[in-house]
Amino acid sequence: METATRPPTWPLDIYEVFKKAGIRQVAYVPDAGHSLLIKACHADKAMRAVCLTTEEEGVAMLAGAWLGGERGALLMQSSGAGNCINMLGMINECRFPLLMILTMRGHWGEFNPWQVPMSQATVPALSAIGVTVQTVDQPDEAGETVAAAARLAFSTGRAVAVLISQRVIGSKAFGK
Repeated sequence: METATRPPTWPLDIYEVFKKAGIRQVAYVPDAGHSLLIKACHADKAMRAVCLTTEEEGVAMLAGAWLGGERGALLMQSSGAGNCINMLGMINECRFPLLMILTMRGHWGEFNPWQVPMSQATVPALSAIGVTVQTVDQPDEAGETVAAAARLAFSTGRAVAVLISQRVIGSKAFGK
């Protein structure tokens, strides 16, 4: 017997937080874990969703957005965090606010061994460069956690990363 599964609601909770926080630019590297959130941002005529070729482009884009008077958010997978480390030093030194939402890979139920090393290094690497890290381990925590992270980032001029647990996004499987 097959059971129907409903799409997760946490991505739309985050989208609603973006709207309330006045986020107008969303930079992202394509990721299945963020797909519903990305679609919602693209559908919103008041937001500009920009597909990147690499994550550090989003750091620069959102620094420029802030200097131009707009708030933004960067969406990526944990494997992309390492690509941003050098650019995050600029964010820290210049005190630009940066809100990042990372879907985590390399933990619970992971099938791809290439995801594991950066997954283990994500929190230590981000913390070492001055990023405040907050985690979401349950789907119903996503909206509240992102709202708190947005307040922290935009009120204090700091980089804040919200890590969405692999338990929340679900593990991927190869085969069948």
